[in-house]
Formats: sequence, structure tokens, C-alpha cells
Amino acid sequence: MKIMIAYPPLQGEGTPLLGQNRQFQWFHNPTFLYPVVPASAATLLKHAGHEVLWSDGLAERWSFDQFMAHVLEVRPQLVAMETKSPVVKQHWGIIARLKAELPETRLVLMGDHVTAFPEESLRASPVDFVITGGYFDFQLKGLVEALQGRAALPSGVWHRRQGEIESSGGFEQDYDLDSLPLIDRDLTKWFNYGEKFYKRAPFIRTMVGRDCAKNACTFCSWTTLFPKFRSRSPKSLLDEIEMLVSRYGVREVFDDTGTFPAGGWLRTFCEGLIERGLHRQILFDLNFRFDLLTERNAELMKRAGFRLMKIGLESANQATLDRLKKGITVEQIWEGCRIAKAAGLDLHLTTMVGYPWETRQDAKRTLALARQLMAEGYAEMLQATVVMPYPGTPLFRDAVANGWLRIGPTEYERLDMREPVFVTPDMTPDEVMAMCRGLYRGFLDVRFLARKLSKVRTVDDVRYLLRGVRPVVGHLLDFKGLRARAAA
Repeated sequence: MKIMIAYPPLQGEGTPLLGQNRQFQWFHNPTFLYPVVPASAATLLKHAGHEVLWSDGLAERWSFDQFMAHVLEVRPQLVAMETKSPVVKQHWGIIARLKAELPETRLVLMGDHVTAFPEESLRASPVDFVITGGYFDFQLKGLVEALQGRAALPSGVWHRRQGEIESSGGFEQDYDLDSLPLIDRDLTKWFNYGEKFYKRAPFIRTMVGRDCAKNACTFCSWTTLFPKFRSRSPKSLLDEIEMLVSRYGVREVFDDTGTFPAGGWLRTFCEGLIERGLHRQILFDLNFRFDLLTERNAELMKRAGFRLMKIGLESANQATLDRLKKGITVEQIWEGCRIAKAAGLDLHLTTMVGYPWETRQDAKRTLALARQLMAEGYAEMLQATVVMPYPGTPLFRDAVANGWLRIGPTEYERLDMREPVFVTPDMTPDEVMAMCRGLYRGFLDVRFLARKLSKVRTVDDVRYLLRGVRPVVGHLLDFKGLRARAAA
């Protein structure tokens, strides 16, 4: 079967962060994150003998007309698209256009929004199948086998039968991730993707786990996809990194598991990097948690070639951390930063503003903590976002139930971080956006800049520093002001 994994071009103010992103945002500075699970789906289907087309119109920077011309030229039998809440309505329109042009082509939607509301897309568009859950690499293969009459529909698939919407049941979570073939990076055009925080090129993404062992944060859209944490073995990831180094000369790897496995798994992986000599060939980056960052872990990770850890700070207010079910304390944030700095590990901190229960003083407290951590050398990078309640999350359910929203609950397109969507106790929407800009202005602190310059040792360091300038300017533009309708 001829199968297309597609990301159609979308209409918006900047580049849409859609694939491999737990939050959605339009970026002024173009950024394309390598979508690991769709790439795994493409690889698995190819290994099963299908003709697979990787058609990422976003990363290719196609116009919509170019995308449509491409689809009409190759005429796939099945097109699968990942979607998220802020662009799902655009995808419904695209599906209607594709179905009108290619009525025999089967169309599939997958992702966190349709996992939360699977029937909605079947009622709002002529989509043929909705895949729920985050294992759509396995599920797409199973769906194709069902269409060929070789198997029953896999679990977690919604579709129509004789005009009625029905489901094949709840999605399965016990797939053997080690059974997946290593992702075909050539098929999925890995060279089209990249991001600002890497220090060495070539840089590439992996994802050994799905998705977070804690899996409790009330705001995270991917908790709908992966209610239970699953991981590949340490050997599987080591083999993948070894292949990436030998075949593509990769020098830095970021593993985008929501929280990288800890405990004995982490120790085995670090020891494997050292035993195979990979710690001398690559820098390794990951998502982690403050409560998992012990001195023993940090020292071993540093020896094994780890460089950057992306960790959620989210707020400097303990009451907010508790309401988000982060499972950490403000004291653990400070202690984790101290441990990382002592071990020589860089931290990329994520923060959010615009909570419906936080006051201006609460937000200023987060701003002050983030700036202090940057100025004193505890944080290498900072990511600031406006709180968004994505459908399917506890935060969305609470927002609807408590009347926290400034927008209608189905105005999904406004969950795109170009405006606050919560009513806050004593801040206007413009003030919330200004708080985000204030967080990024921490990069302009004299002490932070002096420290960055003092660490320049190699050409890679110079390139890394210069590469970081454009994103900072871009983020200041991302939060420059509200769209016109927000001020109405």
C-alpha cells in the first residue's frame, strides 16, 4: 500500500510547533522538531513492505498549493496526519479538501487532541479513522493490515460503520518498544530538523520512553497519549546512538522522553556510554526532574557525556506546584540547580505564567527566581510559555468547570499561546504577555552575558552563542502583544 505521513502547511503567524511538541506555539524564528513517533510509524510501515512517503510540508517549507500538488501527483492510498488542538480545525478543512480531490484515499488523524475527543473529528470532517493514544506507529501498521483484510482493527481506532461512529475499544499500552526497528532517518529526512540549544552538529533526536514516569502534571497534553510510562531497554538506545554516530557522524543527541528513565536503567545506560566510548564522541541531552537529580546521578551523567538537562520549574510558588501535581518543592529546585552546577551539567529551565489562581506578585516571584538562577550561573537556558489548558488534561476540565476561561471551550485555535486564555486574579492579558517577555529579557542580564562569554573555548562554543541570539529576539516577538481580537 502507498502510505503518506503528512504535515500539511498551516496558516498562522510564524512556524507552528506541531510535531514532537507537548505544547503548541507559533515561532517567529523557524524551528522544526523531529517528530519521533510518526518517524517510527513510517519506518515500521516500510519494514512491513509498504511504499512510505514522508511529506512534512512544514519542514520542507512548502506552500499549501505545493503540498496539494505533491499529494495529487503521488496519489497515496492512505494519508496519516498528526494534529493538536490549536490547528485541528485547519486539519478538518484540509481533510475535506483531500477527500474531495481523492475520494478513495483513506484519511487518518492522530495526536493528543483527537485522543481526548475522538468522535468530534469524525463529526466535523470526512476523516476515515481517528487513532487514539500515543502508539500510532504500531496502530497505523495494524490499521493497514485491517484494511487489507489480514487482521482486525487494532485497539484505540475510531471510525464509521454504516453511518454510525464506533470504536475498536480503548488503546493498548503494552506494546514491546524494543521490537521496533531503529528509525529510518533517511526516509524521514532527519536533516530538515534542528533546534537552538544544541552545541555540536550534526544534532539529532531520539525518544527511548513514552513518556513520563511521573505522568501527573495537570497541564501536559501528552498525559492523554501515554497514561502509563513505557521504555525501551538501555541497550536499544545505546545501539541507536552507535548507529547514528557511525552512519551520520552525529555529535550531539537529545532524547525527548518526557522524563528520562532513572534508577538502575540510568546507571546501566551511563555505564554503556562509557564502555562503548560514546561519551567521547557525543554530548547527550535529556528531559529530567529535580527530584531525580542526586549528586550520584549527576556525577555519573557528567562522566558519561551528558551536557544539558531540560527541567520543568513552572512556578516559584509552592501552592502552584502542588496544584499542578509536579511532585517537587521550591527547595528541590534550588538543590537540583546546585547539584547540576557542581557536576558541570547545564540546565534548560521551563517556566509558565498566566495561571488562573496566581496573582501579579506570584508571577513576579517566578520571574525573579528564573532571572536569579540565570544570573548566578545555575541555568544555561530558559523557556517561558503562557499556560494553556489542552483538551483531555485535568487543567482543561477544571478550567471549564470553574469558569476560568476568557474564551469558549471549543475555540481551540486560541490555545496557541498568542494570548492568555485564563482570567487571572489581578493581571490583564497584556501584563501576562509582558511577564513572558520579562523572562526572556533575563538573557540580556550583564552577569549572564559575561558568564556566557567566559565559557567560550572552541568554535562550537562560538557558534552555539551566536545561534542563541536569534531565538531570544524571536521569543521577544512571540510575546510582543495580543492579537487584535484579544483586546476587543
